[in-house]
Amino acid sequence: MTLTSTPIRAEHTLAGAIELSARIEDLLVARNPRGMQTVQASMLKGYVLRAAMMMQQCDGTVLIGTGFPVAGTFETDGPVGAISLYRGLEALGAKPVLVCGDPLASAIEADYRVEKLPVGPASQEERCAKAAEVLEKHQPQLVISIERPGQAADHGYYNMRGESISAGAASFDEIMQMAGCPTVAVGDGGNEIGMGNVGPALRSLDITPALTRCGELVVADVSNWGGHGLIAMLGWLVGKDLLADFDNLAVLQYCSEHGSVDGVTRENTLTEDSLPAEDGIEMLKQLRQLTGFINA
Repeated sequence: MTLTSTPIRAEHTLAGAIELSARIEDLLVARNPRGMQTVQASMLKGYVLRAAMMMQQCDGTVLIGTGFPVAGTFETDGPVGAISLYRGLEALGAKPVLVCGDPLASAIEADYRVEKLPVGPASQEERCAKAAEVLEKHQPQLVISIERPGQAADHGYYNMRGESISAGAASFDEIMQMAGCPTVAVGDGGNEIGMGNVGPALRSLDITPALTRCGELVVADVSNWGGHGLIAMLGWLVGKDLLADFDNLAVLQYCSEHGSVDGVTRENTLTEDSLPAEDGIEMLKQLRQLTGFINA
């Protein structure tokens, strides 16, 4: 996909769109707790814009994979951003579906469209068969992964501590790889789906890197914030403040009530990668300021 494949809002120039995208990209990695500034330096600027343009084209099904297993449950980072993506896409007429394994899938299926994936080790043949089934069922126009563990060189899954989480992980990799449509991934550490795009840039990080690639990769200090950044850019493209009604604290509370834990502390708190909810609220404010929907 080229930058000109989707029209930019008439009152904005292509150069202005690329500049805004770059400012959002820099904001998303400004803290740099896990080395994403280093990764970003290896990427072609404008990736938030390119990914948002993919989203803008969708009026059918969008599969959104999320859910990172932590301490027998799921972490707050990922689902919050996935819900942001879900609501933003739905507001523009698309049909988003959250794709995840238990316990997250069962926790949220009463409130969202959910496709449940099997959890635990499986053969490559079984993984591919499940991916083909999901893709045939939904016929997606776009597939997004946000904070999904990605397969390492040994086809296993690892957390930021290098511990194997394969027993509690559901595989979304094959859905990304087999999708006959554009794909976007959001990650914050190097062990998530999509990080195969920037393999050489991950060598300096103390992780077991993921190899799975995607069409457009978005990096952020917190993956949830990457999801918000995409919705902010999408809103700018269509001239609608898609983040206006997103209550970060309320969504964190929703996840907490359904069993989430912080991915760093492993505690049931209203935090994202150990950062307080207020930091996420401030990020949403800054994104809305950058896109011109509220004053600085």
